[in-house]
Amino acid sequence: MYKIMLCCSAGMSTSLLVRKMLEEADKRGLAVEIAAYSATEFSDRFADYQVVLLGPQIKYMLDNLAATAAGQGIPVAVINMMDYGMQRGDKVLDFALQLIADKGAA
Repeated sequence: MYKIMLCCSAGMSTSLLVRKMLEEADKRGLAVEIAAYSATEFSDRFADYQVVLLGPQIKYMLDNLAATAAGQGIPVAVINMMDYGMQRGDKVLDFALQLIADKGAA
């Protein structure tokens, strides 16, 4: 099972994107767990996931959050602004799966 965490300012703007990603995963027959949290919950939650994707509105936090997660080998990346804005669940899911695959290959 793939475990993907989305993180944004309040955890609300990513909830629709989570739904779209889950729908896409279902179409593909993929077992996934995808959840959205606020940036304030990052430290308490990230260790339960294989990858963390940040909403573009908190990209300024990338270096700090990536450094926190690096100790556990969990990649942290910013979601493409167009994919986020257009709610392209398929593209964001592909991005998350690629980061997980790249982590496994390292």
